[in-house]
Amino acid sequence: MTARATETVDEFESHRPRMFGLAYRMLGSAEEAEDVVQDAFLRWNGADRDGIDRPGAWLAKVITNLCLNRLTSARAQRERYTGPWLPEPVVTESGALGPLESAEQRDAVSTALLVLLERLTPTERAVYVLREAFAYSHREIAGVLDVSEANSRQLYRRAAARIAAPENRLRAEVEEARLRELVKSFITASQEGDLAGLEKLLTADVTFCSDGGGAVRAALRPIEGRDKVLRFLTGPSVRAVASMRLDVVEINGAPALVARAGDTLVATASFEVRGGAIAVIRSVLSPAKLAFVERQLTEGGQGWSPSGAPVGP
Repeated sequence: MTARATETVDEFESHRPRMFGLAYRMLGSAEEAEDVVQDAFLRWNGADRDGIDRPGAWLAKVITNLCLNRLTSARAQRERYTGPWLPEPVVTESGALGPLESAEQRDAVSTALLVLLERLTPTERAVYVLREAFAYSHREIAGVLDVSEANSRQLYRRAAARIAAPENRLRAEVEEARLRELVKSFITASQEGDLAGLEKLLTADVTFCSDGGGAVRAALRPIEGRDKVLRFLTGPSVRAVASMRLDVVEINGAPALVARAGDTLVATASFEVRGGAIAVIRSVLSPAKLAFVERQLTEGGQGWSPSGAPVGP
C-alpha cells in the first residue's frame, strides 16, 4: 500500500466511530450502519480529496444521504414486519456510540428514543439526530441536507414536538445505579420464579414488547398491564429462562439484560423506569438483530451476572 493510500485509509478510520454513531442513530440497525460506513469508504476512496476541505463534514453528508436512501425503503419493509419492530441493541460500555457521560447523552441512544425516532419522516429524523446528537447548527444541517436554514429549523421543531408529546414520554431520569439494581432484582426474581418479587418491580401499567422478527417465537403485540405481563413472564413460553444465564450489560446507554442458552445469545431486554418501578420492557429475540451485540460480547463486553462472573464466553 502506498503512503497516499495509507493516508487515505487512516483519515477515514479517524472518522469511523462518529460515522457509525450517526448511521446507527439514523437507522436503528448496527448491521446496516456498518454497511453504510463501508459504502461511504468506497465513495471516499474514489473521491478527489484535494477538493475536500472538511473531511468530517463531507463524510457526514455522505452518511446521512446513504441513510436517507435506506430509510425510504425500510419504512415499507417495516410495515410488513412480523410483530413489533425494535432497534438492534448495541453494547455501549466500550464507547461504541461515543462518550455517554451525561443523562442527555445516554438518552440520545436509548432504545426508547430510537423507537420514537421511527415515527419521524426520514428528513425529520436526520435533522433531529444531527442537531441533538451531534450539535450541528442549522446552517450545517442545511448544507448536509441541501435545504434552507429556515426549513431545517421547521423540520427540527416538528420532530422535537413529536418526540416530546405526552404520549411519547421517555423514561423519567433515574440514576444508573438504581436502574442497575432494578435489573439485577428482575434477573434474580425471574430465575427464582419469584412472582411476588417480580410484581413489586413492575408498575401497574407496565408494557412488555418483544421483537422476534418472525424468526423465533415472540409476542406479536405489546402486552399491557402488570397481571398480563406477569402471566407471560412466568408462562411456559419463557419458563426456560430459569436455566439460562442472565447478565447485566450496558446496552444503548443503560443497564440491560442479556440472556444466553449455553453459548448462544438468545435475547436482550431494555427497561424504562417510572416512579421507581419498571414501566416498559423491550426484548429483542431476533437472531439477526442479536448478531452485532453477540460479536461485541465475544470480543470482550463486560457486565454483571448473578455468579459475579464477567459476561462473555
